Amino acid sequence: MRRERGSRLLIVVALFLAVLAGGRDQFDAFIDATRLPVLVHETSSEVRDRNGQLLRAYTIEDGLWRMSVTADQVDPLFFKMLIAYEDKRFHEHRGVDAIATARAGLQAVRHGKIVSGASTLTMQVARLLEDGTTGQWGGKFRQMRLALALERHLSKQEILSIYLKLAPYGGNVEGLRAASLIWLGKEPKRLTPAQAALLVALPQAPESRRPDRRAEEARRARDRVLDRMARAGVISEQDALAGKTDPAPFGRHAMPQIAPHLTDRAVAQRPGAHDLTVDRDLQRNLEQLLARYMKGRDPRLSVALVLADHETGAVLSSIGSASYSATAGQGFVDMTTALRSPGSTLKPLVYGLAFDRGLAHPETLILDTPAQFGGYAPQNFDGQFRGELSVRRALQLSLNIPVVRLTEAVGPAHLMAGMKRAGMKPKLQGGTPGLALALGGLGVSLEDMVQLYTAFARGGEAAELHWKQGETTQNGRVLSRASSWQLGHVLSAIAPPPSAGAAGRVAYKTGTSYGHRDAWALGWDGQHVAGVWIGRPDGTPVPGAFGGDLAAPLLFEALGRARSGTALLPPPPPETLLVSNAQLPKPLQRFGPRAGAKTLQVTFPPDGARLSSAEAGVPIKLRGGTPPYTVLADGAVLANGLRQSEFLAPVDGPGFSTLSILDSAGQSQRVSIEMR
Repeated sequence: MRRERGSRLLIVVALFLAVLAGGRDQFDAFIDATRLPVLVHETSSEVRDRNGQLLRAYTIEDGLWRMSVTADQVDPLFFKMLIAYEDKRFHEHRGVDAIATARAGLQAVRHGKIVSGASTLTMQVARLLEDGTTGQWGGKFRQMRLALALERHLSKQEILSIYLKLAPYGGNVEGLRAASLIWLGKEPKRLTPAQAALLVALPQAPESRRPDRRAEEARRARDRVLDRMARAGVISEQDALAGKTDPAPFGRHAMPQIAPHLTDRAVAQRPGAHDLTVDRDLQRNLEQLLARYMKGRDPRLSVALVLADHETGAVLSSIGSASYSATAGQGFVDMTTALRSPGSTLKPLVYGLAFDRGLAHPETLILDTPAQFGGYAPQNFDGQFRGELSVRRALQLSLNIPVVRLTEAVGPAHLMAGMKRAGMKPKLQGGTPGLALALGGLGVSLEDMVQLYTAFARGGEAAELHWKQGETTQNGRVLSRASSWQLGHVLSAIAPPPSAGAAGRVAYKTGTSYGHRDAWALGWDGQHVAGVWIGRPDGTPVPGAFGGDLAAPLLFEALGRARSGTALLPPPPPETLLVSNAQLPKPLQRFGPRAGAKTLQVTFPPDGARLSSAEAGVPIKLRGGTPPYTVLADGAVLANGLRQSEFLAPVDGPGFSTLSILDSAGQSQRVSIEMR
């Protein structure tokens, strides 16, 4: 029986060699007529970080792991071992090794069984492409023909690339890169001799050598490869002996699943490869931080964090929940994009807009007393009133009544416009914005809020947050440089959480939504901006949850882990008005118009006017109001003590400017102009 099988192999070899020698033209036509199978195969969608490191990969159809791989992603030692072990004349033959084929046939006849194989790497690729068998003579003959055809259409490197992608490695693992990640827990860029030998050995018998089921078989196969490589001079005897002492894998490594919510978003937009702005090491560090921070708390709670480089707007870390697989806290829900009430975290924007419009200054005095705004009567969180205090202190204490007074003066529609200029996408419950906006009466996402605070950190200029590499950012001005610096200066003086120890280095604001449904903390230092949200995804109240107690410590820890160096907040821009209350222009010393004051109007220039530059200045014409008047340009005082209703304002040009005119009764009007 064995003799008969050997004779059959010899007959196949003889027939093939006869065809080869029977006529070059006929043989060429025979090979050229070969129909090539599909050469392009689906590979796993992959998402990589800013440095090209794998964040996450996804299985293809039927749950297979098959990942794209190029030669430069593989340790050269693997190629040396593969060719020396499988096909040492790979670079010389044209698809079929005639010497090896003849030798295999003669050995089979002599011994009555197959002693050595004759399959070249190209023939193995042919089998993989057609998913054919190796034991049937007809299949072997077809592989030879296809191998010769492949060599006519593809380079040796392209043939190796197909092998790297399709070689079976046991179970649902195909291709070298997926095998290296799953069986070795690492990319194949750098391999030890033992690791390279294992990856050479597994495709020969992928199921009987699966490390998770047949670890001992996998080890013995690896050691045989090491021995042969030492005899062939590919590695030294010492490397072979050392490699045999390495423990063989005995289980699967989990594929990376870093930034799972963000990677899901990327692949949902477009399957394939994606490069994100995320920093993998920082992302993992912060994921571990959030998981530890939430351990032992109510499992129905979730947490989210976004951290970005505020100079570029690039998101460096985005975490949608503490555990992607958690069921009690709905960990699969990405809370960085969920619409929630921001509580008090919008208050800095109200103050910044008031600074810009000349309505207030950090040292302006404002009333914290019971107030009625139509049918709306806001209350402070603690139910107390503090009388007259500085705007600075009102913001630091996060008082509600002062900020509603300022919102009424700024206008809720202007507050909404400011949010949109910052790149936010706020959602109103009703159709018309009202005074409750300042206290969180709308829906925003954590990404929205970090987007807003990015503008604060950048001196009032927005930078669109982005998490895909190569995306461009669109900038627009939200606040003046002086107003933004004033906000940072005020917020950085808020006492940090007891464990933070970073007073003056982080400007931050906390917030708690109505009913304790959302706890927030947002802030920035000299390098990064970040936001933290904690609550229940289903919106159920969390009694006792406050942004200052629950979210702020996490914010400071995240910024601290991302920070390099001191990352101090910047100095004030030169136009910043740094004076005490007594040194402020009279209209800025106290907020609010005085009784009996005539309505102030600017009759010239109209809002949006384009004017020619003049050395004498811009003509200003007023109606009503109570002199003396004060003029500010982009938050900086140009002139004060003006008693005439018509005067010239010394505006530098060319460019855009926002002029604010204040009267002694505390009224203000503002116009935007362009000097040409």
